Amino acid sequence: MHPYLTLTYQDNLAVITLNQPGEKVNTLDKAMVDEFGFILDELQSKNSIDAIVFISGKEDNFIAGADIKMFDTFKKREDFEAFVKQGTDLLHRIESFPKPVIAAIHGACIGGGLEVALACRYRIATDEPATKFALPEVKLGLLPGAGGTQRLPKRVGLPKALDIMLTGKNVYPRQAKRMGLVHMLTHRHGLMSAAKALVERHKSDKVKQPKLSLTDRLLTFSPLRNVAFSQAKKTVMRMTRGNYPAPFKIIESAKAGLTMPTEKGFATERRLFTELAYTPESLALRSLFFGMQAVKKNPWADHTTPVDRIGVLGSGLMGSGIADVSAANGYRVVLKDRKDEQAIKGLNGIKSDLDKKVKKRIVPTFEADQQLARIHATGSYESFRNIPIVVEAVFEDLDIKHAVLKDVEKESPDVIFASNTSSLPISDIAKGAKKPENVIGMHYFSPVQKMPLLEIIKTPQTSERALGIAYEIGLKQGKTVIVVNDGPGFYTTRILAPYMNEALLLMEEGAKIDALDSAMKDFGFPVGPVVLMDEVGIDVAAHVSRVLGPMFEKRGVKPTTTAQKLYENDLLGRKNGKGFYLYQKGSKKKEVNTAVYNLLGSGKSGSVSKADIQERMSMVMLNEALLCLEEGILLSARDGDLGAILGLGFPPFLGGPFRYIDVTGAGEILKRMENLEKVHDQRFKPAQILRDYAKSGKKFRDEE
Repeated sequence: MHPYLTLTYQDNLAVITLNQPGEKVNTLDKAMVDEFGFILDELQSKNSIDAIVFISGKEDNFIAGADIKMFDTFKKREDFEAFVKQGTDLLHRIESFPKPVIAAIHGACIGGGLEVALACRYRIATDEPATKFALPEVKLGLLPGAGGTQRLPKRVGLPKALDIMLTGKNVYPRQAKRMGLVHMLTHRHGLMSAAKALVERHKSDKVKQPKLSLTDRLLTFSPLRNVAFSQAKKTVMRMTRGNYPAPFKIIESAKAGLTMPTEKGFATERRLFTELAYTPESLALRSLFFGMQAVKKNPWADHTTPVDRIGVLGSGLMGSGIADVSAANGYRVVLKDRKDEQAIKGLNGIKSDLDKKVKKRIVPTFEADQQLARIHATGSYESFRNIPIVVEAVFEDLDIKHAVLKDVEKESPDVIFASNTSSLPISDIAKGAKKPENVIGMHYFSPVQKMPLLEIIKTPQTSERALGIAYEIGLKQGKTVIVVNDGPGFYTTRILAPYMNEALLLMEEGAKIDALDSAMKDFGFPVGPVVLMDEVGIDVAAHVSRVLGPMFEKRGVKPTTTAQKLYENDLLGRKNGKGFYLYQKGSKKKEVNTAVYNLLGSGKSGSVSKADIQERMSMVMLNEALLCLEEGILLSARDGDLGAILGLGFPPFLGGPFRYIDVTGAGEILKRMENLEKVHDQRFKPAQILRDYAKSGKKFRDEE
C-alpha cells in the first residue's frame, strides 16, 4: 500500500488508483512520480496481467496538474530540469510498457494530468460535465513540460493541438472524442467495465485508433505544417504584443517534436520549460494563481446561513448576467424589473445565450432547461417575500436605490441588500435602510458571465452574516472574491478613474485616440482606455467623474470635464454607435471619430510619445492603488493585485500594481512619480506609503 497510489487486481487487470491524501484533487509531485516508478517495477515482470488501468479515487477529479508550489523548492535550475526529466522518463516508460496502460478518466484531466493520459495507450472518459481536458500551462507562463507539446500534435493534429495549448481552453468529452483525444466515452459508473471491454478488444486487435483528417495530416506531418506555425506566430503576436514568452516557446517546442528525432524533441521541451519557469512573467502569473487560490476560502464561513434563493433587481445587461451565473450554479433566482415584459426580455436574453451554448455542445440541452427553469421573471415584488438576499442592479442614482431598498424591506425585513453600484458609497445607500447592517456592496464586472472578479464592499456597520453570505455566493458563482472597505469608487473604480482621466488629459494635449489605445495594449492591457470608455459608456464615465470628482478635488486634482462634454453632445460610445470611435451596427469594425478632436479643441494631434503615454497612465493608476492601501480601502496588497488584474485588465504578466512595484523597486517607482509631479501636477504626488517602503526597502507582497 502506497500513500498516493494503491495497486489492486481485478481479474486480469492491474488497477492503479491515485488518491492524494488530505487533498480535494490529485496533483503531480515528486513523491507520486517516485511511487509510480516503484509500482511499474513491480508490474514489469507480471505475465499474469493483460493491462494496467490508471484511475482516480477522487470524486470529480482525475489529475489537476502539477503541484506548482513545488517549483519554488528547487534552488538550482539544473535540479529542476532533472526532476522534469524524471517525470518525462516515467511517461516514456508508461508509453512503451509491455502491457497497455489505460487512462480511465472522470473529472478534470488538466495539465500534467492530460500529459499522463496522453502517454497511456488508450484513454476512456466519462461523458459528464465534470470531465474536461486542458493544457493551461500557458496561463502560468509555462508550456506543457511532460511531453504535451510532443504527443498532443500527433494525437489530434497540429492545428487543434496549438489551439488547445496556446489558449489553455477546456475541451469537453464529446469534443475530445471527435478530435481523437479519447478512444471511448462511457457513463461515470461504467469506467472499469469499459476498460475491461477495451482490453478484450485489444487482445483481438479490434481497437480502432482515431484517425486524423487529410487536412490535419497535411498540416501536421508534411512541410505544410510551416503554414500552421507561421499563422500561429502571427496570431500570438497580435494577441500578446510580444509580452508573453510562453506561447512562442510552445510553438517552438511543438515544431521540435515534429521535425527532430524523438529524444531531441523531448530535450527541447524540457529546456524551454525550465527556461520559462524562471522568467519574471511566469513568476508573476504563478503569484496571481496563488493569490486566486488563497481567496477561495470564505473568511466569514462560520457566520453564513444556507441560501438557495436570490433576488435580482433590474434585468438589463448586469442584472440578467447576475441572474444567469446564479442559476447556472444552482441558485433559484427571482429576476425583477419594473414590468413583467422587461423582466421577460432579460430572461429571453439568458435563454438566447444558453441556446448558443447548447448548439456548440458546451451545455447539454437538459442542463440548459434546468438552468432556465430556476429563473422566475416578474414585475412584482411579491416573489421577494422572505427572500434572504437581493442583488440590486438598477440605475446609478441614490434616490432610486433608496426607493427599491425600501420596497424590498417591506417584503423581506431581514433581507441582505447587496448593491451592484460601481461608484456610489455603500454607506450612503445604507442610510435608507431599516437595518444598515444588512446592506453590502457586490460589485460585478461586465460581462458578468465572463469577468472573474467580484468586489465585495463592506461598511463599518456591515454584519459578518452579510459578509459571509455574499462571499459564499460569489465563490459558488465561480468568482474570485476580494473584500474592500467602503469609499467613493471602492477600489477598482477608484483606481480606474484617474487612469481614464489621464487618457482624456493626454487627448486634450494632442495624443491620438488610437495611439492611446495602442500604447496601453503594448503595455499589456487587453483593451485600450479609450475603447474601454466607449464600451462602458461615456455617460457612465461622466457619472463616475461627477461622483468621484469631489474626492480628487480635495487632493488638489481637478478632473477633466471631457467626458461630460462628449455626453452632452450625444456621444455615448458603442451603445449609440458614436463615441471616441464610430461603430457600424452588426459589425466589429470601428473608426476614429475625428469630430472628438474638434470638440476638445486639440490642435497638437500626435504630439505625445508612446513612452510618455505608458508612463503617465501606469503611474497614475499605481499611485491611486497605493493610496487605497494607505487609507485602508484595501485590506491587503494581494487583493489590490487581484482586483486590478481580474477586474480591470492590469497586465497579468506584471503581477498587479503592488507586485510590479516590488519587482521594479519602490525607490525606482518613487523617482518616476516625483519626476512626473515636477512636470505635471498634484495627481502624481507619491503616496506616503510608497516613500516609506522606498526608505525601508520593504516589499508589499512579502508581508503576506
